[in-house]
Amino acid sequence: MQLNKFLDVKPEVAEAIAAGKPVVALESTIISHGMPYPQNVQTALEVERIIRENGAVPATIAIIGGRLKAGLTAEEIEYFGKKGTAIAKASRRDLAVLCARGEDGATTVTTTMIIAHMAGIKVFATGGIGGVHRGAETTMDISADLEELASTPVMVVCAGAKSILDLGLTLEYLETHGVPVIGYGTKELPAFYTRKSGFSVDYEIDTPEELAKAFKTQHELGLRGGMLVTNPIPEEYSMDPDVINKAIDEAVEEAKAQGLLKIIGNAEVDDDYIAQVKTLSVQPELMKTAGKALKIVYTPLHGTGVILVPESLRKYGFTNILTVKEQNIPDGNFPTVESPNPEERSAMKMAIELA
Repeated sequence: MQLNKFLDVKPEVAEAIAAGKPVVALESTIISHGMPYPQNVQTALEVERIIRENGAVPATIAIIGGRLKAGLTAEEIEYFGKKGTAIAKASRRDLAVLCARGEDGATTVTTTMIIAHMAGIKVFATGGIGGVHRGAETTMDISADLEELASTPVMVVCAGAKSILDLGLTLEYLETHGVPVIGYGTKELPAFYTRKSGFSVDYEIDTPEELAKAFKTQHELGLRGGMLVTNPIPEEYSMDPDVINKAIDEAVEEAKAQGLLKIIGNAEVDDDYIAQVKTLSVQPELMKTAGKALKIVYTPLHGTGVILVPESLRKYGFTNILTVKEQNIPDGNFPTVESPNPEERSAMKMAIELA
């Protein structure tokens, strides 16, 4: 296998991969940002010890001096632990700049998956994934973890998604992107600190052998993307979901009361936006008379402005407005065009055909 020129694979990890031995990837954000020193280092080393005791080789993943590290030494873990939050969290968008500058980066779920795949590591264990945040229908705040699960062929084993997220929308997003959500010994999606969420997983699988077979089959079918395996926190450590949800709801209400958070609906945003757009009209009277004679085709390209733009045009006086329906759904991958650059004719192809 041709390795990426920015990648360093720890010899112990490389030997295990070459010999077909089990290797488990681990993230490094938990070391730098998850807890204080020296508990962060002690925890990281303890997790590695447990993995070794169970017959696998641990590969803690990080970026050090612009090098993508698949497997850290004890000294490198110590370095990470001491430097702590001075190390930047690194998502997919950050990799190129950090490598080019020769800087450090703490890997999230996203970047751990990327580097693990580069190294040939197929399994990654972590606490919980990110997901769709509450209010994402207005903020579009969606974790990059979900996009990576949709594109990178690594099995991610975790205790579910974090409780503070919108778990229903997170599952919908994963379904849309074809990511299988497996419950290991459970039919219900665990929610990090608790075993219960009220949402069902796609499939319950109860043995490591069946998990491995399903993941291998996914690869052999040529299906892109990873697999999310949710393994509930042990019963004796699980919190009451009602207690967690009550605390989250109270925190949200307190933030709103203090003016730190304002929940706004689409109508409130849309009306303000459209009212402001109307003030930009150069010849409003001409638009009112000519608007009925013109046909306008709007292409959202990937879902942008699909509500606001047609409504703004109607307010101007245009009545014959069409949108390219295939492009109404938000998708940052721009699946319906060769190039998302609106200055290129190919980006407008569907709009031109509709016109």
